[in-house]
Amino acid sequence: MPPSTSVLGRRAAAFVLPYFRPPASLTIRQTSHRQTISHRDLTARPNRIRCCAATGAPVATNPNPPSVKPASGVDGRPNIIDVLESRGLFDASTSDPDALRELCAKPVGVYSGFDPTADSLHLGNLLAILALAWFQRCGHRVYALVGGATGKIGDPSGKSAERPAMADETIANNLAGIEANLRQVLDRSAREMKAAGDDGIQEPVVVNNNDWVAPMSFLDFLRDVGKYARVNTMMNKDSVKTRLASEEGMSFTEFTYQLLQAYDFMHLSDKHDVSFQLGGSDQWGNITAGTELTRKLKSRIVHGVTFPLLTTSDGKKFGKSEKGAVWLTPDKLSPYEFYQFLVRTPDDDVIPFLKRLTFMPLDEIDRIAEEMQRPDYTQNSAQKRLAEEVTRMVHGEKGVVSALAATAAAAPGSKAVLSVEALEAISADMPSATMTRADVVGGGILDLMVQSGLQKSKGEARRLIKGGGAYLNNGKITTEKLSISEEDLVGGKLILLAAGKKNKLVVRVE
Repeated sequence: MPPSTSVLGRRAAAFVLPYFRPPASLTIRQTSHRQTISHRDLTARPNRIRCCAATGAPVATNPNPPSVKPASGVDGRPNIIDVLESRGLFDASTSDPDALRELCAKPVGVYSGFDPTADSLHLGNLLAILALAWFQRCGHRVYALVGGATGKIGDPSGKSAERPAMADETIANNLAGIEANLRQVLDRSAREMKAAGDDGIQEPVVVNNNDWVAPMSFLDFLRDVGKYARVNTMMNKDSVKTRLASEEGMSFTEFTYQLLQAYDFMHLSDKHDVSFQLGGSDQWGNITAGTELTRKLKSRIVHGVTFPLLTTSDGKKFGKSEKGAVWLTPDKLSPYEFYQFLVRTPDDDVIPFLKRLTFMPLDEIDRIAEEMQRPDYTQNSAQKRLAEEVTRMVHGEKGVVSALAATAAAAPGSKAVLSVEALEAISADMPSATMTRADVVGGGILDLMVQSGLQKSKGEARRLIKGGGAYLNNGKITTEKLSISEEDLVGGKLILLAAGKKNKLVVRVE
């Protein structure tokens, strides 16, 4: 016999409760379905007041907000609205947060969309995936939408120029890649909850909007959807106004993107009982288009919730390295490079990122924040914890082990035992040379150091060896007469040379 709902609730609550902190008081605003309410984490930043979607008039704020007891969540779990607020994942909503809190006391359907602009999602997309995962952990039904249809159009939000059109084969390949990213995190989160005893956790559902958009003709779309869209409202969206003011302008194709996304919300509401859409703050216009269309076509009130974009304390977007996007797919960015990007997080950002990018309990994050203020704090230990947690979430335990092994191998003065995986990982972050097996095996160390480019001359190489600063595979070279053997090739194809503790070079042997 399966455990009772109350037992499941107690198990789930015991697992999730440490991970959020209910707010002490909330700002209450009078609103209707046509007004929008902004409600940020009260401990992090002041509230922004959104405007009425219909009139542009600001919504009044109660100057004396009463203390509100948070509504309970599903089967004794914490309420998802409280969780999002306490972790800095709540930016604005189309309904009063207290009303949303009441709705989320029972299971709801929620979705977030991901267009196939590349064959992998990136670190910035992780916020949306985590927000879905928190809904999942709090007992709700989660839908991840991949944009097989909208990907053919391209979202103009935040873009100064129209996205280039992609071939159908490229879109199909990209869809497969981002679905794998979504399942990496959401499936792993579900397994963790089940392992903790919450057998009531629901598996994520991945849907493709091409399945319901493609069968619809252009005339059907104009008749059934277009007639309910007001052009003046569409032109008032931030994404549209920005592009219309630019030299590039906006094509009709891009202009209709918000209608397609709005139709997605209406369709999921109608066919899957989805009543919430999640998105970044830059998706506000597209989300409100969906709430309005659903109200007009189905006479049903649905809700939008946005989260702040992932930015550093100085306002810069977080999620791109010098080499480009921080991808979630290991074939595009190794777990080591992913880990290293997070290790370089500035001190001012590491605590907010621990709250937003991990499932760590808030009390534990508070302890780390306190430790960072102590004189005996070990530099970068908070960043290392952030990097481990996020790498584990995206790449699993194997990815963490690989990243830590590569980090140890690349550390100045490291004596770590090397592996092919570790050397392959760190080779992307350091100089490398390719040499033939005939030039390496049986040759002398002086020739190898010069031909690989580690040293300019044999004289320099001799002096380096004599001074004790030359290393082969993390072992100190003690004689200039050393001959390279097959045993010196890690995995039969790689050698790590070093001049001093920091100047390292990978030799690939073909």
